[in-house]
Amino acid sequence: MPQDADALNLLRDLIARARKAGADAADAVLFEGVSMSHAQRLGKTEKLERSEHYDLGLRVFFGKRQAIASSNDRSSAALSELVDRAIAMARAVPEDPFCGLAAPEELAHDWPDLEGEDPEEPSAALLIARAKAAEEAALAVPGVTNSEGAEAGWNRGFVALAASNGFAGAHSGSGHSVSAAVLAGSGAGMERDYDFSSATWAADLADPAAIGKSAGERAVRRLGARKVATRQVPIVFDPRVARSLLGHLIGAISGPAIARGTSFLKDKLGQRIFAEGITIIDDPHRRRGLRSKPFDGEGIANRRRALVDDGVLTTWLLDLRSARQLGLATTGHAARGTSSPPTPAPTNLWLEPGKVTRETLLADIGEGFYVTELMGFGVNGVTGDYSRGAAGFWIEKGELAYPVSEVTIAGNLKEMFLHLAAADDLEFKTGSDAPTLRIDGMTLAGS
Repeated sequence: MPQDADALNLLRDLIARARKAGADAADAVLFEGVSMSHAQRLGKTEKLERSEHYDLGLRVFFGKRQAIASSNDRSSAALSELVDRAIAMARAVPEDPFCGLAAPEELAHDWPDLEGEDPEEPSAALLIARAKAAEEAALAVPGVTNSEGAEAGWNRGFVALAASNGFAGAHSGSGHSVSAAVLAGSGAGMERDYDFSSATWAADLADPAAIGKSAGERAVRRLGARKVATRQVPIVFDPRVARSLLGHLIGAISGPAIARGTSFLKDKLGQRIFAEGITIIDDPHRRRGLRSKPFDGEGIANRRRALVDDGVLTTWLLDLRSARQLGLATTGHAARGTSSPPTPAPTNLWLEPGKVTRETLLADIGEGFYVTELMGFGVNGVTGDYSRGAAGFWIEKGELAYPVSEVTIAGNLKEMFLHLAAADDLEFKTGSDAPTLRIDGMTLAGS
């Protein structure tokens, strides 16, 4: 990884070239990273790869016109060409009344150590051992008949951002992962399932053998899936799929959707949209968080926020542009790449755990459906209508009774959110996480 000072000096030089060429303002971002991964199937290596990447983006402003150009060549000639391309495009594009850099008082000036980078790089041999342990444990589960493979990976990345408004900052991060996917049964009755673990530091990664064993047990549990009749029943979302409901919320409170009026929550700010007791947190400063960052993609100071507090929607997700459209202040949620403008995005997002166990959440369900897999994307962001293919387990008398497949669950997100209840089993696995969730009153469409 480059030294912060070297990267920031490169960006400052690029911005100075753009200003000299006539730009009123400019910012530049640099991404650099390295990754390594190993995949095997049935004990045989399918890949062992190491890759490095470098990308640089320049955004220039002429009044209310902006343009972006990117390159992976850092030579002086290439940087001069990058400036020329960005300047030419900015002079030709229509005006955007909401574009522009942050004011100096909005910028982050200091930030915490987020422990985002594990300094130790794993060897290829260690990645091979992790994948091997995961697959062997999965294949050892009685009933597992084949493997789709196991994989172990590692990456390290560096981000630097500078702008003509005086901002300059950089941060780095790392990631470790292990996964396994296997098949159980035979012929037309075969079932597939998987499990995985990801962490910023190797010390926080789950035991690969435990991941493999879990993948195998999940696949075996799905054998003998049945169909069920259409009815209205309580639907319980396993944590692995419960996090998808957070994604639908984020899409509905994102600034651009609110500004366009294309969200089913467009008039709900400050109102109750979830049941009492439901709180949803976004925290960019979570130590060792998978999506932690000390400032946002526009150099704005960011912080932990309760997007939903005790059921009440407290904020939109805003970058500078969408905030200006709505006459509000940015919430520090800008994310960006090297070839497109910033746009709002969450960081470490989670739904706070409830006060009851998963078993208690299921206990009073006479008949219901426990969802472990979702398929398709039948969600209307304008109306909130929700309809997705699903598989999982039938619930009888508070217990998982038998596997179920080929069903559809349907409802409306407005009502689903209001009737949502959470268990206490939150785990941080992906950067967007939720505990087991129960929603009463949904429709299950079966045979």
